[in-house]
Amino acid sequence: MDRNPGAAEHPAADPDTTDPGATEPGPAADLDTPGSDTPDPDAAGRGTPVGRRVILGMLALGAGGMAAAPWLQRRLEKFLAVAAENDPIGVTGLLPNGGGFRYYSVTSSVPHKNAENYRLTVGGLVDKPTGYRLVDLRALPQHRIVHDVQCVTGWRVPQTSFEGVRLATLLDAAGVRPGAGAVRFTCFDGAYSESLTLEQARRDDVLVALRMRDEPLGHSHGGPVRLYVAPMYFYKSAKWLSGIEVTHEVQPGYWEDRGYDVDAWVGKSNGRDDAATT
Repeated sequence: MDRNPGAAEHPAADPDTTDPGATEPGPAADLDTPGSDTPDPDAAGRGTPVGRRVILGMLALGAGGMAAAPWLQRRLEKFLAVAAENDPIGVTGLLPNGGGFRYYSVTSSVPHKNAENYRLTVGGLVDKPTGYRLVDLRALPQHRIVHDVQCVTGWRVPQTSFEGVRLATLLDAAGVRPGAGAVRFTCFDGAYSESLTLEQARRDDVLVALRMRDEPLGHSHGGPVRLYVAPMYFYKSAKWLSGIEVTHEVQPGYWEDRGYDVDAWVGKSNGRDDAATT
């Protein structure tokens, strides 16, 4: 799952656990958790954990998936995504998944949104606060990025495509006011948040994503809309995105309050890598 706010893949969410070599967290964040990509250390005891037979079955499936065809990998990921919604303590995120997404959760449940009830707000230090429906976002110019998804816990999903609206497009439409220096993101799981500097937010490889792997973004991966920050660890790619707020300065997000780096460039611990994504 993106470990992102809520439940999920962390990336998120989008939706990552702590990595001693790079102090980051996990979605919106694929620490595809709702809003984030990282398991919640405080989540123990919320709800009923998945059963022993299910865990053993997933272990067998995960091991088999290591050498499975891509179509089987996708089916395994969908199975794990459903199981993760009934796994409040994050056990499914620890299971082998043959190079696919892991699914975690930072809340016990996340509401499902669709074209009828989804709204994304853009506000804060802007001249024109705006609200977007799914149809509005789909009508804007769409951009596609193919890049490896990297979780701070070490797992990676290579050459993953995301499509959506460049965040810079929404910021330009809203009219960022002088004195603004950062952008804060909130998620409809009610818990996850993330931030970028304004300079980072305007990069061409930062998207408000609507599609992933050439399909509409599903709920378990942070859909219908998530943030995607290609050059950073996946916990920055908040899942279940609901709000974009322009602020004076960066405000630490969900995992950063728990010890992760605010600047989460992939490879930072081995020499910063923030080159433009191709």
